[in-house]
Amino acid sequence: MGYDIISLDLDGTLVDSAAEITEAANRALESHGIARRPADEVVRHIGHGTRELMLRLLARAYLEQPALADRVRVEPVLASMDRHYAAAIGTAARPYEGARSALQALQGAGVRLACVSNKDAHHARRVLQACRLDRFFVVVIGGDSLPQKKPHAGVLRHVVEQLRGEPRRMAHVGDSAIDVEAAHNAGVAAWAVPYGYNGGVPVEAARPDRLFANLMVLADYVIASRRRQSVPPGASLVDSGTAAG
Repeated sequence: MGYDIISLDLDGTLVDSAAEITEAANRALESHGIARRPADEVVRHIGHGTRELMLRLLARAYLEQPALADRVRVEPVLASMDRHYAAAIGTAARPYEGARSALQALQGAGVRLACVSNKDAHHARRVLQACRLDRFFVVVIGGDSLPQKKPHAGVLRHVVEQLRGEPRRMAHVGDSAIDVEAAHNAGVAAWAVPYGYNGGVPVEAARPDRLFANLMVLADYVIASRRRQSVPPGASLVDSGTAAG
């Protein structure tokens, strides 16, 4: 099967952004007199979007200190997170090794690329710009771009429609069960990478269709599959200039 469209999750798949998300979340909490949360706790909640991350951190803080619920309201904390995260973007996020080369190879092979994140679209675009990855993507979808977000089927189906493709010729790549479920719901191939966040649980437990060691290995697979598809039946894949004669 040749793939024409590849969509990729952002945090934990393309970019290691945990440090700056954690710092922004803790600064937002501190600005309202709430103690910082441990980094591993914050990272466990990455993937649902910054709003959901903060709601979960607040719920934990309220549970531990019930009096906070009377003093600290949710919406001002969420607004603080938006400001602190906007200021933090690009301070620590880095593309994973080989990510830029993989995107360049896929783009050069004619594959159309989309980035699909659950964080707000303006933050997603700024992360891509800060990491110099924005030029590779035809479509960028954030958690506020559509009425639903991942894992709803409509998100990746929207990408298919935007890029005028077919579900059977698209794969979605992520680091979490959210991404695997989103792909399965939309009827596209569900691929995963083994690094990233996923709440500290190996992504293999989500049963992706394929697991790639890194994005460069994935790019090689996609490009080879497209090359095989373009070869007429009975023809050789060996370049005529190097074949024995």
